[in-house]
Formats: sequence, C-alpha cells, structure tokens
Amino acid sequence: MTPEQFRTHAHQLVDWMADYLRDVGSRPVTPDVVPGQIRSQLPTAPPEAGESFATIMADLDQVIMPGMTHWPHPGWFAYFAANNSPPSILAEMCIAALGAQCMSWNTSPAATELEQTVMDWLRQLVGLPDTFTGVIQDTASTATLVAVISARERARERHGNVPLAVYGSRESHSSVSKAVRLAGLGDDAFRAVPVDETFALRPDVLEAMIDDDRARGIIPACIVGTIGTTSSTAVDPIPALANIAEAYGSWLHVDAAWAGSAALLPECRPYFAGLERADSYVFNPHKWLLTNFFCSAYFVRDVPQLIRACSANPEYLRAAHDGEVVNYRDWGIALGRRFRALKLWFVLRSYGAEGIRAMLRQHLELARQFRAWVEQEPEFELMAPSPFALVCFRHHPAGIDEAELDRHNEALLARVNASREVYLTHTRLSGHYTIRMAIGQWQTTEAHVARAWELMKRAVSYEL
Repeated sequence: MTPEQFRTHAHQLVDWMADYLRDVGSRPVTPDVVPGQIRSQLPTAPPEAGESFATIMADLDQVIMPGMTHWPHPGWFAYFAANNSPPSILAEMCIAALGAQCMSWNTSPAATELEQTVMDWLRQLVGLPDTFTGVIQDTASTATLVAVISARERARERHGNVPLAVYGSRESHSSVSKAVRLAGLGDDAFRAVPVDETFALRPDVLEAMIDDDRARGIIPACIVGTIGTTSSTAVDPIPALANIAEAYGSWLHVDAAWAGSAALLPECRPYFAGLERADSYVFNPHKWLLTNFFCSAYFVRDVPQLIRACSANPEYLRAAHDGEVVNYRDWGIALGRRFRALKLWFVLRSYGAEGIRAMLRQHLELARQFRAWVEQEPEFELMAPSPFALVCFRHHPAGIDEAELDRHNEALLARVNASREVYLTHTRLSGHYTIRMAIGQWQTTEAHVARAWELMKRAVSYEL
C-alpha cells in the first residue's frame, strides 16, 4: 500500500468510523449469533496473495460487524462502560501512525514527558496531593498486581522471607485475589473480609483477622480498599483502613477503577476521604473518562519502592540520560509501552475539566432518576445504596420465595436483553440475584434510560 493509497483508504475509514459513531444507537446492542458462527465464515488458512482494501472492508461489514457487541451503544448499561470519544479515537490513530515503543525516555522522550505532565494534570483534577506520582498502566488488574508486588517486596525487606497475607473485602474485584496468586503468595494468602449492610468492608473484622494472623507469624503485607465495588459500587471506609495500615505497617492500595473519575466533582469528594493516606491508588480513564481502552491511572507515594519492585536494567537498555530521566519500563510489569498518554492529552484538552464534569453530573442525575423510578414501583426493590451511577435492584412480587425470586429476575433480565435495544447485567448481593443498571456511556441520554425502564416494566408483564 503506497502512501497515496493509504491516504485514500484512511479517508474512507474515517468516514466509516464517523458513520459508526453517529449510527451505533440504531444497531442492536448485542449480536444475534451462536458460538462458532463468525469463525465458520472465515477462511481456515491465511491468504497467499494480498487482498484489496475494499474486499477487507466488505468482510468487516458483512462478517465481523454482525457479531460485534457494541460497547459504545447509548443503551449500554452492562458491567461498566468502556468509554471512548472522538478525540480519543483520533489520538489512537496518531499513536498507531507513530508506532512508538515508549518504554524509556531514550526511546521516546516526548512520550515520557507528556505522560509525566498529563498524569500530574490528572492528579490535580481528582484532588490527590503532590505526594503522589502517576503512571499509566494498561488495566486496574495490572496496577493491583504492581501494588501487591510492591507490598510484598517492602514486607520482605522489613521482615525477611516470612508468610504474608493480603486483605480485601469479599466484594473486592476478582483481580485482587488473582494478583495475590500471580505475585507468588498463594491463593490462601488472600483474606476476604466480611462486609456490612452497605457492602463495605468491616474494619473491626479486618483488625481481628490481622491480629489472628500476626499471632501465627503471618505478616499483613497489604490491605486493598475499594471505592466503588464492581457489584454495587460500595465505598470501603478508607480512613479506618488507613489507620489500620499505619498501625500494622501494611501497604494500603485503593481500587476505584470505575468510580475514580467521579473525584473530578467536588460534590463527590467525600467518598474519597482518606485517599491521601494510601500507598497506591488506581482508577481507569478508559471506563468513565472518555479515553479508549487501555488507559489505567496508577498513583503511588513511594516511587523508589515501585522501581525496586519492577525494574530490570540489562546493558542493552542503558542510555546516557538514565540518571536524569524517568524510564517507565521500570514502573510496571511490561517492558514495551504504547504512547497512551497522547489519547488522555487529547481528551483533557478537547473537553476540559468542565466538559468532563458536565458528563459525569449528567450520568449521576440519570442514575438518580432511574433509582427514583424503582423506588416508586411497589413491586421493585433497591438492593444497595447508589453513591455513583449504578443502580442495583430486582423485581419482588409478593408470594415468591427466594429461590423462585432469583429465577424470576434472571428470566426478567433475559427478556429485557432479548430486545437488543439495551443491555444490562447482573450480580449477587448477599446471595440474591440482582440486576445492575450501570450508566456511563457518553452518548446515553434520559431517553435511553427511560427506554430501559419501559422495557423492564413491559418484561414484567410479559409484553416484550
């Protein structure tokens, strides 16, 4: 493909992308396919001769797109949103064109220094003190693994090769227990702490568990608190966890993967009280901050500890300015790094803090409206508090036992999702099947939320 052919095809592709963003709301949000259907339409062997761009695009439209789940759909209320935005997409195009490997200052000076700048902008926007320094990781799962490894190394520096434990609530993300395993501590080193009626970690039980472990010679290496748990967006009592971490010398990591973007709003800052006392913190701009996947913001107070845990410095990577600069290859798991800071820079400059805050406030208001609709219907019930833009609820008609109630709500959710106009997912809270309404797509409006509620009520009456 010559540069001029590339220019022609790129213009065609941008038109395709703009049409997709414009029209995605008119597509079914989930595909009507069965396992193997897409693969059966693909050749079993690679082509010997190159094919035309027109042929490739035709297969994209006719084979691939019918099997896509449309995360940018305004009727997307499942899991949490994996957001993008036009400025972020344009930045991704630049990143792909530049093709830079941004593992160190020497390999891409501008990429390193832009990441330093935008991460400090982000630190200021979410109200973190300047004792924190940020780095972009790929996902919160990786950031949590880095935190657990940092905690492990600090504990071993202090106590030697003794048994270690990591604590998080039973509502903490599965990546926490997975990180404990991947860090080599073993599955039995993770302690799932019970929660209270709001699904937040109970600090009194945590402290008792730590005391019991210490009596058996087990060191409490790390405590993981969550602001906005995955199932219900519960908020753990971070100030109390910070007190316990400081008393026992534990690393305190805070996971706010989805909810962390809400810290841009002054009215939401109380949910983040005590965060300044954490050792590390992660949230995902690729969830609620208009930035394409992957872009996870990891902040740490003890940078030297992070580098001791993650650095490797073979001769072939050494360069003249290493003593004067940041080499992000030493700040995480991977050696190779994409130029992710560019898309965050495009987003922050295109929307500005006020534009992003306006979107966040709109989503919070839509969640409050949906919650009010649930509260007004006598046969629906809320299953958890809604501090952010997630509403957990179920339909609870009279005369149905708990087992049947679970089956009833599972069938209800299936009927709603069968419309393919909207997509919601479920969880279990206190053992009960619970429907989750997660609002966070940048194109979602009140009309889309109202339609989801209408479909829910119609599904109750078997009218879909």
